[in-house]
Amino acid sequence: MESAALVIVLVIGLALFFDFTNGFHDTANAMATPIATGALKPKVAVLLAACLNLVGAFLSTEVAKTISGGMIREDQLSPEIFPPIIFAGLIGAITWNMLTWLLGLPSSSSHALFGGLIGATLVGVGVSAIDTGVVLSKVILPALIAPLTAGIIAFTVTKIAYGVTRRYDTKADGRDGFRWGQIFTSSLVALAHGTNDAQKTMGVITLALITVGWQSASDPDPHIWVVFACAITIALGTYMGGWRIIRTLGKGLTDVKPAQGFSAETSTAATILASSALGFALSTTQVASGSVIGSGLGRRGSTVRWNTVGRIMIGWVLTLPAAGAVGAAAALIVVWLGGWGVAVDAVIAVAIILGLFLRSRRDSVTSANAMSEVADSGAAVKVPRKPGPTRRQRRLERSGKDDA
Repeated sequence: MESAALVIVLVIGLALFFDFTNGFHDTANAMATPIATGALKPKVAVLLAACLNLVGAFLSTEVAKTISGGMIREDQLSPEIFPPIIFAGLIGAITWNMLTWLLGLPSSSSHALFGGLIGATLVGVGVSAIDTGVVLSKVILPALIAPLTAGIIAFTVTKIAYGVTRRYDTKADGRDGFRWGQIFTSSLVALAHGTNDAQKTMGVITLALITVGWQSASDPDPHIWVVFACAITIALGTYMGGWRIIRTLGKGLTDVKPAQGFSAETSTAATILASSALGFALSTTQVASGSVIGSGLGRRGSTVRWNTVGRIMIGWVLTLPAAGAVGAAAALIVVWLGGWGVAVDAVIAVAIILGLFLRSRRDSVTSANAMSEVADSGAAVKVPRKPGPTRRQRRLERSGKDDA
């Protein structure tokens, strides 16, 4: 009994660490574009995102139910084997999150989690333990539709925004009013992120509790302490700021202007909130990336950097199988070594995390250098304009013309 309780504690600890990586991995989804346009200062942006992620985590539990009571068939799993399987799946998810963060690729934390859990379950239990219908309808299908939908919405909204404000085409910074709108729309994205991504970790912890009988399978709602723990952890991760990914989304895909940023954030928030209400565990990263690309295509004269888009899409394709492969390998160790396998997996997980973190220190990316031209200027929302002539200057100018 003591060993089972220890495994559950390890699962909860690793799940919360995944939640933390999800936070700093996905900060860019809400705040890359307002930082890029100067609507918000970098540190203010991540603090705002952290607070709203915290609030959003309390607004919905539909996605948590998808994971805790849908994707994996708990009735086919024994209480002895399934907690170690969840532990192995989390290792796969965290490994992929850390690797893509190091590379600055905005890949999906959600699909990394699903891939890790599916890979570990296939090795530890078998295909019968996975509800393929739920996986296809609430994971795979949203992954294909959501970024495309968000991109189309962002393209349309960008066209409308520039069409309505066409009279400002010849005026420098004529559309700076959209910077104020970005504060609202980016806040909405951060709130929406909390309603979707924080729920995934809640679902994993709840699934572990159900499996060992610490929570009834007929009640897949997460306990209030689980909600609080996951909400606080993802908020802390968000506050750390995934500056490498912020740089990619804010500068790497296209040069974002205020109207574009406003359009991208509006489409991202709308897509995520609709999916959260329906219980679709989509990738907020894919939605945000699709929105930025769509807004880039919607602005005349804008250039989308397709090489970067290609790298990101390769990451999307590899996320499920790569995280699944690592999760399967970790589960294989558990199958071979039994209880000791969890300890071996824990040591491997710590080594992977430390190794990738130390590698990142060689070329550190912070709020100061992620988007230096914005951070160094210190200009947020207000755009400096050349002041007009004073009364004295106008009088001197008139007197000079009269003398001439």
